[in-house]
Amino acid sequence: MTASTSKIRAGIVGGAGYTGGEMLRILVNHPNVDIAFVHSNSNAGNYVYEVHTDLFGDTDLKFASDIYDEIDVLFLCVGHGDARKFLEANEIPDSIKIIDLSQDFRLAKSSKQNAKSFVYGLPELNRETIKNAQNIANPGCFATCLELGMLPLAAKGLLSNDIHITGTTGSTGAGQSLQATTHFTWRNDNLSIYKAFEHQHLNEVNQSLNQLQPGFTPPSGGMGGINFIPYRGDFTRGIIASIYMDCELSGDEALKLFEDYYAGHPFTHVTKRNIDLKQVVNTNKCFIQVAKHGNKVLITSIIDNLLKGASGQAVQNMNLMFGLNETAGLKLKATAF
Repeated sequence: MTASTSKIRAGIVGGAGYTGGEMLRILVNHPNVDIAFVHSNSNAGNYVYEVHTDLFGDTDLKFASDIYDEIDVLFLCVGHGDARKFLEANEIPDSIKIIDLSQDFRLAKSSKQNAKSFVYGLPELNRETIKNAQNIANPGCFATCLELGMLPLAAKGLLSNDIHITGTTGSTGAGQSLQATTHFTWRNDNLSIYKAFEHQHLNEVNQSLNQLQPGFTPPSGGMGGINFIPYRGDFTRGIIASIYMDCELSGDEALKLFEDYYAGHPFTHVTKRNIDLKQVVNTNKCFIQVAKHGNKVLITSIIDNLLKGASGQAVQNMNLMFGLNETAGLKLKATAF
């Protein structure tokens, strides 16, 4: 099948959650895709719009309890650990491309499931490999934000041995299941640190940086390498990360380095102006601000955790895999106000 002769038939597993809902919102309006089925054990038989109420009027799809083989691509919008379990329990033909949004196959040591191999799906790092891939491990949301803020420096071997990062994420990053730290009465008017120096996405960040700068020091609990302090934010979606390190480049040189690296990448944009989350929320964009302060370079990176950090990037990867325009179905309007 080629994208030029017929529409891509897509299946979604885990369609009732946040990433599944975002996947539906993109694909119902994608010019080159037909949604063949949306799987959900807990909602089988219900209309999609009964769960994702904003889709009322956009689709009459119902959640299915079965998996169909007559598709071209399968999106796994399931929890961490569940993608591997799903593939162990269901034999998916090799003709079907798989894009997994969990963390199950992101690291090289765990990137295989039986005969299936997964390519790490960050287009700004692996675009040409993604084009020829059969299966994709979609990057994590914090990982995407941090990697995009450091890849140009790694490409020139300029990462220092001591990188300091503070990042704040919206509550949707914790998933749809209610937890003590996502409950409105706790999250509202509140701010807290979690998983200091030990966030699970640091492993894939380090893997990607080492791909461009071999031998870069791995995370080491505050003793060099990446020192990352993540915060839970008092908002629903978006990630903002500030990254600083020693750097001998001038401000103009650092800005040009980032501009040159991302030239030709349609969703990542570099500026020296101040940036804020509302510029990217509800889009597949990443905005990066580059500034020099004394002998340190400060990079600010912002994304929507559910789009560029999850479902939007998954569709971007699908577009590349099927030879479509990389931006197809992803020219989305920012929230702005």
